[in-house]
Amino acid sequence: MRTSPLDDAHRALHAKMVPFGGWDMPLSYPDGTLAEHRACRHQAVAFDVSHLGTVRVEGPEALERLQAAFTNDLTKIEPGRAQYTHLLDEADASVLDDIIVWWVAPGVFDVMPNASNTDRVTAALAGGAGTTVEDVTATRAIIAVQGPHARRCLAEVSAEAAAVGRFRVETLSWNGVPLTVAGTGYTGEDGVELAVPAEHATALWIAVIEAGAIPAGLGARDTLRLEAGLPLHGHELGPGITTLQAGLGWVVSWDKGPFRGRDALAAEQERGVARRLRGLAVEGRRPPRADQVVLVDGQPVGVVTSGNFSPELGHGIALGFVPPTTGIGDRVTIDQRGSVVEATVVELPFVARG
Repeated sequence: MRTSPLDDAHRALHAKMVPFGGWDMPLSYPDGTLAEHRACRHQAVAFDVSHLGTVRVEGPEALERLQAAFTNDLTKIEPGRAQYTHLLDEADASVLDDIIVWWVAPGVFDVMPNASNTDRVTAALAGGAGTTVEDVTATRAIIAVQGPHARRCLAEVSAEAAAVGRFRVETLSWNGVPLTVAGTGYTGEDGVELAVPAEHATALWIAVIEAGAIPAGLGARDTLRLEAGLPLHGHELGPGITTLQAGLGWVVSWDKGPFRGRDALAAEQERGVARRLRGLAVEGRRPPRADQVVLVDGQPVGVVTSGNFSPELGHGIALGFVPPTTGIGDRVTIDQRGSVVEATVVELPFVARG
């Protein structure tokens, strides 16, 4: 089990620690997940997301290497920007991982895989001359400051970091410590993520907390991303699930040239998807849960991939796969361990922020 450079800081705050993707990470702090969730929606929180991978890809052919591996087109952006993209299985176009790429400088990219997929992504990018591919996860921590007051809070620590715009990437210095800062996150709220050398991570974490950010764990991060309608690998993405089934076709650049899994994905586009990810809302507080069956007219038609109680909406919400003909406003039912509960197909995100 790997530990974050902030492990001691979490334990000093009496965090509840749990295994996640091979890491021992904070699930919540003493005030609990619900309080942390609401703090992110209405104030500012700090998450330790050091369990995410960082693969540094560098060299004169780095751009071409990434273009051939991932679905999106990096030429739509430029150095100093970030982009969301997918790595596909060559055979069936399953999403092996969904990734944020930080284009740090010309010829320098930080590829950010999910925790358990770092080795897979590193292997997909390795090989050939003109590019170095290195897993640098152990050398840094990543602190995500999120919420409507995130930038106001962070400005007390670093005005430069607080000013980094949405999906922009900048390298800067804080008290002589180098930081890479990106206007990215996984909550549906505004904010930034800060990559800091591991040996300076605790000092930055303490500074952010003292500036007013409330520490938040993976429990709140999951309920926040669900309200925002964001997919989680292993639930809405993964083996047997393609980009098109997940409703994320916008991350595919068909005209950029070949990329891994393109032919299999194009074949699915031609024949049409057999299922489609949708948002499902139930009226009661009892939340749907992953793997519960979705029914239409009493017949199983799909499955819930993620479900929970929405603190903002006050009722249960879920993401799930249903037939592609199922439209917004349609009524379905969910088998919640023998109790059939009605649900409505709704637009995503469940909770929209400005």
